[in-house]
Amino acid sequence: MKLVVDSGSTKADWIALDENGSIQFTATTLGLNPEVLEREDVLYRIDQRFDILHNKDKVTHLYFYGAGCGTDRMKNFLTGVFKEYFTNAEIVVHEDTYAAVFATTPRNEKAIVCILGTGSNCSYYDGKELHQKIQSLGYLAMDDCSGNQFGRHLIRAYYFGKMPQELAKEFEKEYDLDADVLKHNFYKVPNPNAFLATFAKFLIKHKDHEFIRKIVLHDMQVFVDNYITQFEDCREIPVHFIGSIAYYLKEELEMVLNENGLTLGNVYRKPIDGLINYHTV
Repeated sequence: MKLVVDSGSTKADWIALDENGSIQFTATTLGLNPEVLEREDVLYRIDQRFDILHNKDKVTHLYFYGAGCGTDRMKNFLTGVFKEYFTNAEIVVHEDTYAAVFATTPRNEKAIVCILGTGSNCSYYDGKELHQKIQSLGYLAMDDCSGNQFGRHLIRAYYFGKMPQELAKEFEKEYDLDADVLKHNFYKVPNPNAFLATFAKFLIKHKDHEFIRKIVLHDMQVFVDNYITQFEDCREIPVHFIGSIAYYLKEELEMVLNENGLTLGNVYRKPIDGLINYHTV
């Protein structure tokens, strides 16, 4: 049995395939980002799904694509944890951008592949290998145009009194904005980046409001400037996107890319369906 896993910081999608490529079961767990979780946290989150726990000895191959797996240290950490749990399986751990590449890009074609979800990332695919010029430092220092950055913008705008009154009233109705509650989630709870990203739903809901639109377009331009245009032939090849931010703000994204002479390629909310095809060929 093969397990194919696409994991962000918020949640992970699991699909089990038999030797003929037929789906045996699907599952969802909390995200398994090794940058913010310890070994015990990873094992606990996997154990919560009975179908995974019950079938773990049947797994022969685990293909894991995950946020936070961009360094050898994080890959090796997760590989060790998975080998401990799936004792009969061959383990392959890739950073999440590879899931985006295999889901969006035809084999042997060049493309720039971006992730805009809870976090953000951008890589160049030359048709065979993935290349990155910038090493991500995570949500505190980078993650431009991501869900957690949009959440940060909204909370700051609310607390600094910059958010228009009509929006602020709705914001208060939809979220508990008590300072103690926010700080508890920022500093005491695992995955503060995922918590921040929950506020992006409000931004998407009100994306046509002038105040929100300004934030969205500004951050998209920052993402273009800092990530996409680092690659010399960015205007000659398509730019593909994976993630809920890209999916729900596709119209705005296409406008910003067009203004920069860039070509929007495929935009998918989740790469898991494409990964099924990739691993059954």
